[in-house]
Amino acid sequence: MSAISPAIAFVLGLTSTLHCWAMCGGIVGALSMGLPQRLLGSPGRHALLAAGYNLGRIASYTLAGVLFGATGGTLIALAHSGQAYLVLQILGGCVIIAIGLHLCGWLPRLDLIEGAGWRLWQWLQPVARRFLPVSSLPRALIAGAIWGWLPCGLVYSMLLWAAAEADPVRGGISMFAFGLGTLPGMMGASLAGSGLRLASAGGGWRRPIGVLIILLGLAYIATNMVARGAGPAAHDTHGVYPH
Repeated sequence: MSAISPAIAFVLGLTSTLHCWAMCGGIVGALSMGLPQRLLGSPGRHALLAAGYNLGRIASYTLAGVLFGATGGTLIALAHSGQAYLVLQILGGCVIIAIGLHLCGWLPRLDLIEGAGWRLWQWLQPVARRFLPVSSLPRALIAGAIWGWLPCGLVYSMLLWAAAEADPVRGGISMFAFGLGTLPGMMGASLAGSGLRLASAGGGWRRPIGVLIILLGLAYIATNMVARGAGPAAHDTHGVYPH
């Protein structure tokens, strides 16, 4: 398995941190709302609960990546074409580029993709609230696992890319790497509260990060075209789930 997909996914997670601060600041604050003062006054305990929440969230991302990767692999199998995998990889690169264009402000309607998950979230949100405040590690893990399914255009776009990986393991690893990339920033947000959301409100970071993501998407497409460019016979040797 090439290292480029998880590497790009990790960088996308890192670069999405400020986006996450802006979009999820209210949720992060709600996680500690109502905690006993003894927990709020214990940095170590507070950090443990924040870690539990974020690990639960990353676990959900990984599971979703496995499901979407398997779906992409099924589509490849149904297509009965060695070239279909390359087409799906190119579409995955286009998803990365679309994320960059959105962050630059050149594709403002990408958030419409969030609508696909609102029906599921309307059912999950009341369940998630039962575990607030996250006063114990098991509650933090469960709450994080549920909140990981919160409709988010950026995460959903990453899941489309996971589907383009056309393999459950590759899709799961890519989403796990993306989640790890978000971990430092979201841990900071969990511990620092809403101040980080205010700090990110200026938005001057969006365009340079967006351009970087566009370049990553172009590199992803170019790498896959070079790797699969040896002719139709080379594509057929990879089977349904190429590695």
